[in-house]
Amino acid sequence: MQQRYQVTGMSCAHCEKAVAEALKKVPGVERVVSVSREREEVVIEGDPSPQAVIEAILEEGYDAKLV
Repeated sequence: MQQRYQVTGMSCAHCEKAVAEALKKVPGVERVVSVSREREEVVIEGDPSPQAVIEAILEEGYDAKLV
């Protein structure tokens, strides 16, 4: 199952990598499909808690919401 999140505040490739690495540690995330600062979007596969995904992104310093 794919989940899509709007993520704001990413401004560089390092930001994208930091978010991707944080998401890989969230229980239930099977794969990080894409992280795009241009589209302000993250797509993951798996069945994690949306709140856990949002919290992981917030901990990296970016705003997020499930779309």
